[in-house]
Amino acid sequence: MVAGSCSSLPGLCPSCFRCRHGTEQSVTAPRAPAPRPWPSRTVKTGVRGAAGAPEPRRLLLGAPVDSDSDTEGGAAGGEAEMDFLRHFFSQTLGLGTQKERLLDELTLEGVTRYMQSERCRRVICLVGAGISTSAGIPDFRSPSTGLYANLEKYRLPYPEAIFEIGYFKKHPEPFFALAKELYPGQFKPTVCHYFIRLLKEKGLLLRCYTQNIDTLERVAGLEPEDLVEAHGTFYTSHCTSALCRQEYTLSWMKEKIFSEVTPKCEKCHSVVKPDIVFFGENLPARFFSCMQSDFLKVDLLLIMGTSLQVQPFASLIGKAPLSTPRLLINKEKTGQTDPFLGMMMGLGGGMDFDSKKAYRDVAWLGDCDQGCLALADLLGWKKELEDLVRKEHASIDAQQAGSGSPNPNPSTSPRKSPPPDKEEARTSEGEKPQ
Repeated sequence: MVAGSCSSLPGLCPSCFRCRHGTEQSVTAPRAPAPRPWPSRTVKTGVRGAAGAPEPRRLLLGAPVDSDSDTEGGAAGGEAEMDFLRHFFSQTLGLGTQKERLLDELTLEGVTRYMQSERCRRVICLVGAGISTSAGIPDFRSPSTGLYANLEKYRLPYPEAIFEIGYFKKHPEPFFALAKELYPGQFKPTVCHYFIRLLKEKGLLLRCYTQNIDTLERVAGLEPEDLVEAHGTFYTSHCTSALCRQEYTLSWMKEKIFSEVTPKCEKCHSVVKPDIVFFGENLPARFFSCMQSDFLKVDLLLIMGTSLQVQPFASLIGKAPLSTPRLLINKEKTGQTDPFLGMMMGLGGGMDFDSKKAYRDVAWLGDCDQGCLALADLLGWKKELEDLVRKEHASIDAQQAGSGSPNPNPSTSPRKSPPPDKEEARTSEGEKPQ
């Protein structure tokens, strides 16, 4: 499926057009393992099966199994039952795990002080469509300007069909027509993209997980090893035939798209598709391999411009250690799923900004570019960030002028991110403007 909430255009995949939820794209991915079956309450502690196998609970708890245990009384059986319950809830819900509070206050200032401390050395960014809208890339769901509101000319059975793999294989023309309008290279990275680059340059960035396919993270200076493009990328393309799978470059695909020719494989003549994740497709293997190692050592999660509605990307917020602070920079609070339900379904713990038990989650509500500038200001990086944006945008302009190739779509010409409006930005508690 398309990367549901991506804001990218990298391959014009639904990922990049944001997911059908408006920020991320739904994707087919391995389901979380089902919880262990609850042991039968009729089995008594220490009792062996007909084949002499130890009673399952004792194996689970790592308790010794011997002849003495077979004769333990009811009191011991009750204690083992409670041990099992403690183990089950500890493993399933994270109960009993130390939840150390690392932020001195749940504000942007508190996050800033933490980032300046020795405790914060590895930051993971989780980003979606919201970090690219100021570049001129439309979102999915806005009533009049959103992508799905402007697809009538393609005569689709329903808007999301343009990013569904089944429909694409039968009718690829609408997707490639849209791809021409939103093709990567027509947009400049935003303040958010360059803030992530600053994190990299200062040695703080562990990884950036993006739902976007617009490739703006790469344009901003992040290397492939810095990125997990969860919903794919437009950077490469492949033949859709399972027997062929010939690879094609970005320049090859661009030439086909702007010639208004449906890209066909030069070997077998099947349709060639950008490597973006459509509805009905699996996420890249790199998403799962990096996830397993990165989230064991992360010190701060920085979540920007995503609705956190599409799985499995949304579940990443629950993969970090329970003490790891999480900062959301977004136009609205998101990720506040029921903690018990989320853990039981293997989706991780939801964000908690407002309850009395809140201890690590901070929401800064407003435009993503403004939020990054506000954070950079508190960190003492604001001038450095603004200078970087100006320098990189000037370089992009010079390259385009030197190539002598005007923007093929003037209506979506590169735009610089607007300056921060300090009166609009606000903290999750409704405190003074940043």
